[in-house]
Amino acid sequence: MLFSKDIQPVCGLCVHATPIDEETVLCHKKGPMPITDCCRKYKYDPCKRIPPCVKAPDFSKYKDEDFKLD
Repeated sequence: MLFSKDIQPVCGLCVHATPIDEETVLCHKKGPMPITDCCRKYKYDPCKRIPPCVKAPDFSKYKDEDFKLD
């Protein structure tokens, strides 16, 4: 998933971008750019991507007896 082909290219995930604030990045090639924009110099940086949170498992369907060793 980290190197998935379906990740949309945006300046917020680019090697050449440094965040300025929540909506703007400073591109080393193009200057200040919106975080959702993308240019020809885009190169994906997997370290800048924040993966989605994993849901906590639902243990309500189990009983205490399910966790005992006999």
